[in-house]
Amino acid sequence: MRRVAQVIRLRPEHAAEYERVHAEVWPTVLATLRRHHVRNYSIFRHGDLLFSYLEHTGDDYEADMAAIAADPETQRWWQVTDPMQEPVPEAAEGEWWHMLPEVFHLD
Repeated sequence: MRRVAQVIRLRPEHAAEYERVHAEVWPTVLATLRRHHVRNYSIFRHGDLLFSYLEHTGDDYEADMAAIAADPETQRWWQVTDPMQEPVPEAAEGEWWHMLPEVFHLD
């Protein structure tokens, strides 16, 4: 299993709408995540910073993420949510959600 933590900036003027749409994530988007081995997925908000955590239980993280990105319903979902976000300054060129290194874990 792979643990993944990421951050992105939430545009402050969209905070309420972001939380509203995430209170009712489309079932098709959730099914796609599950089909591609995403488990224990959470997004937390601290001011204008969004922190996501997920566990990937498959054998090929990159292939599963590519399949999720290719899903038409997920693409429609991102058309709703992407304008509410922007990469953090630390993000690499082309990186949307910025990956965080794991520095400690306790089971």
